[in-house]
Amino acid sequence: MPRIALQVHPSDNVVTLIDALVDETRTRCGLTLRDPIAFGHKAATRTIAEGESVIKYGVTIGRATRPIEVGDHVHVHNCC
Repeated sequence: MPRIALQVHPSDNVVTLIDALVDETRTRCGLTLRDPIAFGHKAATRTIAEGESVIKYGVTIGRATRPIEVGDHVHVHNCC
């Protein structure tokens, strides 16, 4: 069963995973996850360059500290 990924605003470059299907790699919106991602964590919907804004809720919530690929887990290891 595909994962449920929530995109709040059209300009968001991340989605939030809102289910516990950690081992599933596909989302209902067609995104392929590159790693297992826990409930409530984010995944990139497009490539985010180092230094680029991470956008959720239509606002900047952080900056990428290294390049983030589509489907990557977005968390403290790659944004601040």
